[in-house]
Amino acid sequence: MLTIDNVYRARNALNGVARKTDVIYAPKLCKDAEIYLKTENLQITGSFKVRGAYYKMTRLSEEEKARGVVACSAGNHAQGVALAAKQNGIKAVICLPDGAPISKVEATKSYGAEICLVKGVYDDAYQKALQLQTEKGYTFVHPFDDEDVIAGQGTIALEILEQLNDVDAVIVPIGGGGLISGIAYTIKTLAPNVKVYGAQAAGAPSMVNSLAGHKIETLPSVSTIADGIAVKRPGNLTYQTVEKYVDEVVTVTDDEISAAILALMEQQKLVSEGAGAAAVAAAMFGKLNIAGKKVVCVLSGGNIDVTILSRVINRGLLMSGRSCQLSVELVDKPGQLLGVSEIIARLGGNVTAVRHERANEGSDVNGCYLHIKLETRNFEHIEEIKAALTEAGFKLVYGV
Repeated sequence: MLTIDNVYRARNALNGVARKTDVIYAPKLCKDAEIYLKTENLQITGSFKVRGAYYKMTRLSEEEKARGVVACSAGNHAQGVALAAKQNGIKAVICLPDGAPISKVEATKSYGAEICLVKGVYDDAYQKALQLQTEKGYTFVHPFDDEDVIAGQGTIALEILEQLNDVDAVIVPIGGGGLISGIAYTIKTLAPNVKVYGAQAAGAPSMVNSLAGHKIETLPSVSTIADGIAVKRPGNLTYQTVEKYVDEVVTVTDDEISAAILALMEQQKLVSEGAGAAAVAAAMFGKLNIAGKKVVCVLSGGNIDVTILSRVINRGLLMSGRSCQLSVELVDKPGQLLGVSEIIARLGGNVTAVRHERANEGSDVNGCYLHIKLETRNFEHIEEIKAALTEAGFKLVYGV
């Protein structure tokens, strides 16, 4: 059984290995609550996963260590296991989904682990790891459904309670549920009045669906930019722990996660991956009743694939009203573009792209369309620009 003594043993084992990451005040992320960030994105290997993985490795018998270990991961657990194996002189084979970010795959290789890429998602990599366990006799290190792994993640809660002893609530990202299980169990044992909330990607709501149906459910597929929490099925132990100790679990969309990643970069100068930003997204977009509360959002990881970062930022800009696209129907005559640009410039919008095309069949023979991409301050600013263009006689159109 999971015990608080095991969490404290994990902290002792991790001393000098895992960082005691800072809790940072973030006043601009949510106007209704006092938000703090537990910066596990700055952890060694860039994710909290090293805590549970390393502690689990210290608990293996000499025989288990000699056989070597196998693990499955979307990337972060892989790095934690690989690092722990290297430091303890243990052979490690890591099964990763073939869609895992290249940065995570290469980082795992850099720690000396043997990589096995598996077609599909995390759950497919899990099945391959079980196969190798049977065939080769490796010891399987589960990424979340394991008491020692959960105890290792629970050390984060010990740090939060020490760093912010008057905290009212903690929001935690959820994939398979190992992180929130460790945090929720530890907090509810030591400070039962503190609320623990979970944030799961809307495109992978395995824990949300399981809790709603009061039984573990397996999703047919998952689709989210938060690859670190794209899990089809929660664990047996984690499901039971979450059901018992977590106050509420909500979902956040990819657009909301993107906006949170952008806000963390701009306002806090912190890089977070999709999974890591899920908790912040839940706070930013009012998914939980945290008004007036002192809240810690756990930034679980920062290993975002730089090749998709620009796309995530663009989605975040659109989601937060920092960017928009307008289409204006014009009469094809001199001065029309000047009139539109003067209004936008006067109101402080910044035009970043312009495309001009002739009107479609059925429109005025002298008609044309002007497609404009703008940098804006917020949604109110966008509406101000739209209203000014309409008042000046320009016709805004949609779907062209």
